[in-house]
Amino acid sequence: MPFNGAVMSLYEGKIFPYLVNRVCSSEQVMSLKAKVIPLATGKVLEIGMGTGANLSLYNKNRVEFIWGLEPSAGMRKQACSNVEKSAVEVKWLDLPGEKIPLENESVDTIVLTFTLCSIPDWKLALQQMHRVLKPEGKLLFCEHGRAPEVNVQKWQDRLNPFWKKIGGGCHLNRPIESCLKETGFQFDDLQKMYMASAPRIVGYMYYGQASLQHF
Repeated sequence: MPFNGAVMSLYEGKIFPYLVNRVCSSEQVMSLKAKVIPLATGKVLEIGMGTGANLSLYNKNRVEFIWGLEPSAGMRKQACSNVEKSAVEVKWLDLPGEKIPLENESVDTIVLTFTLCSIPDWKLALQQMHRVLKPEGKLLFCEHGRAPEVNVQKWQDRLNPFWKKIGGGCHLNRPIESCLKETGFQFDDLQKMYMASAPRIVGYMYYGQASLQHF
């Protein structure tokens, strides 16, 4: 088993971050993220910053700095070149998304792109985001998740156990819209679509912006 452990360590530390960077910086994915990320303002918290592929999309005149929450050392290492080139200052946070080491109501904008699918405890993570976001703050998101068609859902459910193993815990079938609603967010803008060149089981996209529900 030591061999298997070494292989997994290599995959998680070097190969998987490289693959994530290639996918998340592809032209089609970047064009979707470009619809939301430039809207970020003030003090920004990016959940699952990964390799820093989003940094080029921020408007430096609107953003004070970015807290980049990324628990993977391999991802942070891959991100070095993107951070060095960034026009916006990045402050790393290396705890999991379920543990955000920031004060209540301290964040103007939260950015969530291709991350919610892989957070083990999505509910706790979103509750933490709710806690740190200012009352007038915005959550900008671009995520893939559960498709509307029953036939696609069946394949998502069937392949999900295998997909999680090779995809860093990524879930094919996470219902993004209901996850956000359940944890106290309301949609100011919600767009849903299939990415043209992606398989339907992985290519159903949710993107837009949300704010805190006020009761």
